[in-house]
Amino acid sequence: MMKKKRLSASKASLVLFLCQMISALDVPLDLSQPPTITQQSPKDYIVDPRENIVIQCEAKGKPPPSFSWTRNGTHFDIDKDAQVTMKPNSGTLVINIMNGGKAEAYEGIYQCTARNERGAAISNNIVIRPSRSPLWTKEKLEPHQVREGDSLVLHCRPPVGLPPPIIFWMDNAFQRLPQSERVSQGLNGDLYFSNVQPEDTREDYICYARFNHTQTIQQKQPISVKVFSTKPVTEKQPILLTPTGSTSTKVELRGSVLLLECIAAGLPTPGIHWIKEGGELPANRTFFENFKKTLKIIDVSEADSGNYKCIARNILGSAYHVISVTVKAAPYWITAPRNLVLSPGEDGTLICRANGNPKPNISWLANGVPIAIAPEDPSRKVDGDTIIFSHVQERSSAVYQCNASNEYGYLLANAFVNVLAEPPRILTPVNKLYQVIADSPALLDCAYFGSPKPEIEWFKGVKGSILRGNEYVFHDNGTLEIPVAQKDSTGTYTCVARNELGKIQNEVQLEVKDPTMIIKQPEYKVIQRYGQVSFECIIKHDSTLLATVTWLKDNDELPDDERFLVGKDNLTIMNVTDKDDGTYTCIVNTTLDSVSASAVLTVVARPNPPFDLELTGQLERSVELSWIPGDENNSPITSFVIEYEDGLHEPGVWHYQTEVPGTQTTVQLKLSPYVNYSFRVIAVNEIGRSQPSEPSEQYLTKSANPDENPSNVQGIGSEPDNLVITWEPLKGFQSNGPGLQYKVSWRQKDVDDEWTSVIVANVSKYIVSGTPTFVPYEIKVQALNDLGYAPEPSEVIGHSGEDLPMVAPGNVQVHVINSTLAKVHWDPVPLKTVRGHLQGYKVYYWKVQSLSRRSRRHVEKKILTFRGNKTFGMLPGLEPYSSYKLNVRVVNGKGEGPASPDKVFKTPEGVPSSPSFLKITNPTLDSLTLEWGSPTHPNGVLTSYVLKFQPINNTHELGPLVEIRIPANESSLILKNLNYSTRYKFYFNAQTSVGSGSQITEEAVTIMDEAGILRPAVGAGKGYSETLFATSPVMHTVRPTFYKVQPLYPRIRNVTTAAAETYANISWEYEGPDHANFYVEYGVAGSKEDWKKEIVNGSRSFFVLKGLTPGTAYKVRVGAEGLSGFRSSEDVFETGPAMASRQVDIATQGWFIGLMCAVALLILILLIVCFIRRNKGGKYPVKEKEDAHADPEIQPMKEDDGTFGEYSDAEDHKPLKKGSRTPSDRTVKKEDSDDSLVDYGEGVNGQFNEDGSFIGQYSGKKEKEPAEGNESSEAPSPVNAMNSFV
Repeated sequence: MMKKKRLSASKASLVLFLCQMISALDVPLDLSQPPTITQQSPKDYIVDPRENIVIQCEAKGKPPPSFSWTRNGTHFDIDKDAQVTMKPNSGTLVINIMNGGKAEAYEGIYQCTARNERGAAISNNIVIRPSRSPLWTKEKLEPHQVREGDSLVLHCRPPVGLPPPIIFWMDNAFQRLPQSERVSQGLNGDLYFSNVQPEDTREDYICYARFNHTQTIQQKQPISVKVFSTKPVTEKQPILLTPTGSTSTKVELRGSVLLLECIAAGLPTPGIHWIKEGGELPANRTFFENFKKTLKIIDVSEADSGNYKCIARNILGSAYHVISVTVKAAPYWITAPRNLVLSPGEDGTLICRANGNPKPNISWLANGVPIAIAPEDPSRKVDGDTIIFSHVQERSSAVYQCNASNEYGYLLANAFVNVLAEPPRILTPVNKLYQVIADSPALLDCAYFGSPKPEIEWFKGVKGSILRGNEYVFHDNGTLEIPVAQKDSTGTYTCVARNELGKIQNEVQLEVKDPTMIIKQPEYKVIQRYGQVSFECIIKHDSTLLATVTWLKDNDELPDDERFLVGKDNLTIMNVTDKDDGTYTCIVNTTLDSVSASAVLTVVARPNPPFDLELTGQLERSVELSWIPGDENNSPITSFVIEYEDGLHEPGVWHYQTEVPGTQTTVQLKLSPYVNYSFRVIAVNEIGRSQPSEPSEQYLTKSANPDENPSNVQGIGSEPDNLVITWEPLKGFQSNGPGLQYKVSWRQKDVDDEWTSVIVANVSKYIVSGTPTFVPYEIKVQALNDLGYAPEPSEVIGHSGEDLPMVAPGNVQVHVINSTLAKVHWDPVPLKTVRGHLQGYKVYYWKVQSLSRRSRRHVEKKILTFRGNKTFGMLPGLEPYSSYKLNVRVVNGKGEGPASPDKVFKTPEGVPSSPSFLKITNPTLDSLTLEWGSPTHPNGVLTSYVLKFQPINNTHELGPLVEIRIPANESSLILKNLNYSTRYKFYFNAQTSVGSGSQITEEAVTIMDEAGILRPAVGAGKGYSETLFATSPVMHTVRPTFYKVQPLYPRIRNVTTAAAETYANISWEYEGPDHANFYVEYGVAGSKEDWKKEIVNGSRSFFVLKGLTPGTAYKVRVGAEGLSGFRSSEDVFETGPAMASRQVDIATQGWFIGLMCAVALLILILLIVCFIRRNKGGKYPVKEKEDAHADPEIQPMKEDDGTFGEYSDAEDHKPLKKGSRTPSDRTVKKEDSDDSLVDYGEGVNGQFNEDGSFIGQYSGKKEKEPAEGNESSEAPSPVNAMNSFV
């Protein structure tokens, strides 16, 4: 099937026509016109007393109108009230409540007047009332004592608010109380119980009133309800709780919502039914709410008046109530007055017609004044609901108000009479383009204005003849309608407007497009579940229009499911499920039209449930059940499942009985005694199971002795002197009769005793007291009822209660395997001393002291449990070089026995942890000072420290690795003969006799040589730069080879402070990703207060802390946002002492003047030297530097003959090799000397091939110890390009 929708057809034509009719009445704003109210507040305006009151009044006119207000019928002088202001160029009032005003003081009826020289328009009467949410009146609430089955009403009686509150009932946990046909809330907020049940007993029935306007909720005191039971519960016929009596009346206003309510008491709970006497309930406007207790009719009219009857009915009878509804009507418009534009000497009328019930009175005002006392105008005549104007003049311009009112409300409309003499204007844009689909209407707009009203004529083409004939429709608003546009209708159309004052014309364009069509529509499909289906939708459309295809399922969007694949011309559904069946629609939209086509998808589904169940051949232990199968739904039924319900013991619970083939519709069922059976049948096919059938009639079987005994019989003591016998009780239908009891019997095993028995009921446990500790017993439990005993039960073995074990394990031995692991052995205890079920052994062990420190600490005992009769276990996680103690205890179900004597053992030495810290201080041109702390866990006797270090250049390449061994008793070291302005990477770890511990890394930079700096030689073809590398006495002089590495992780280091009296300059070095957002945290040193945090703008590496206390020690650290836990180490500084404040002009101080003169002289000398050196030309003078080094390996060599060469000017201007950032003028740029934390980190995962090539990369993992020579390390950022290794 296929349906088409044309956006340019009748509906669009009507909308466009109405819009144009409205726009044709508007007077252009550049012409003189009386005021028109454009916006105003609602008639009944409830305001929030906590917020400013805004009363809207907006108007337009020429000249712009002025505004005034009345309050309660008298002039409201806003200038005399400081709390009231009027918005500029507006009549809107703002009453300032938030600055001391009270909303109650401004209650009243307000009216706005907009006035200019041509008249005055007035607003509705706006009633201002502040909302109110009063508290609940205090009352003493007595508990409700109610008999089961009786009705009950819990009254809410909320406080009277403005507007009225929303009522709901909840409990103490703020959960809504469940409602049903039996329990529901009335329209007045009361909670009605048709009949109470024991589960209704509770003490927290709470009524809440929510006042939406003030966003407050008031709570009533909790109401307590207690339901007491009486047997039997008496059933009751319905009685109406609300409304009372047999009849009542209700008046409702036209257009509002009619709500009628009936709530009835009775047992069983009555159902409610509604009818309208002498008529039908209105279709499409009638709804049932609150479990059909409320009848709701929307948008009521006079035709809905009449008698409505509600009928409450249960199995005992019925009750009814008749509500006589009368629909009244506030005034509503039949014809509202409309603005009138006339030229001098013309005639016209204003018509004001309204209806209502009762019929409204019509009154007229002129410029806001009753027309009877308004200034006389000889051109007007009032005739009831019409004003007739004859031979108007310009002075006849005015605004007229029509008021239609009755006892239920009023209507007020403004309409002006504007007398103008204006030549024609065409308001439609020039050459406006209209596009329509062929064979649909075309509406060409010609919005105009003029006074007198112009005449409109249409022409086709620039020189075409006037359009006439039946194929065109000419509307009063100037619109030309072509009812059926064809392709040859395309072209230019000219609109001409003329009156006695002039003529004007305008051209518009019309294009007629081909319609959109679906040339291959989707087709009906049948598919089984889990299959695949595809619908086609092939379209044809005008080539100048863009078409979009949308698929719908059951007139809604396709499910958000990846199984639905939308292609260009099709929709494919993969893995079809039952819920995919439905109607699929292909909709094709362009900007001008829309077409659609639909097809149904049928998915074969579960069968329909069987019906007409019948029981025949009833016997004591069997019955025959038969049924009629339901529809197979295109998939054969494979089987039927029969279920039963025991209405006597488990009503509402269904159990599996049996299953028969799908070709069988009868079955013989085996039954149990004393069961009230109902049966239902479920059909099964390949798709799934049907819904259950309706239950069959009930069948109660006769009583008999129990057929079986309780299961899961156990005997376990809870105390040393008792035996607790438990069992799984029989289900209700297993009792086979009334009076189900249990005979519990027991005797001690292997002792010649008689059985001891007791009969109990309604329990599943019996406790035998006075038993010996943990001895075996023979136990049996037999079922019986009023008709006799079940068969003899089988016996089970149980044990009386356990007691704590008596002895500790002996011969405890410990074998230390390594520094962190030991094995413990013990002898098992005799089973008779366990006095219970052996569960295992527990080993308690603890560290006594560390052998390396000889310092004791808090003893923390650890426990390991070994299950069963195990006699050994492993103790992991021990600390090396420590003394331990342990003991062993046996465990049974009661607890632990005594501990064995403590056994002492010691662990051997292990490798130490990393040194606690490594600090590098006092950098000079060629030395660094290293300080360190001993390992937190030495794990033995330290034998030495190992220091390894290597230089790093500006392209992240590493120099040779040097190793130094340091005695264990040292804590600092000075490294000398290092290169100036060079970054070094240090690796530091401690050693015991077992081996080396984990290492700690750090980096540092020697300071820059401020004297002449040698220019590095460039190795030909090497791809790297070389630098002079002076070694210390423990280092080797080698020509280093370097390899590229990647930085590991960012960090912040070298935090320095320069403190003054009340502020401090904080600076740091950052190595890491670009665009980091830093913050500075600081606080008083030694204080436990939280750190204060300051955000650093941009990515600067300095910050000024202000507002500090003089003479105070502060702690400070720097961090980066977005990197969890990423901060620098702490630094401590102290502000200067407080000084007396005095102003000194530094520019007048003698020392300052002398210093400035010295600086100026030094700069002049430096400029002269630089000028001489740059103009010297020829060879670069480095010979003196070269002669200072005895090692020939560091001298530059010529490439051709291997002899030593010199640096030339040509070399000065060559570009630097890759990796070097040294500028050509041999200066060091600031950014070249800054460190970037993204370039290095503490961990190295790199390694090298046999030929020395680097094959690893840096990562964030723990750093491994670097190998000798050129093996893996990490590459820091350069400090000085003069010392780069390229």
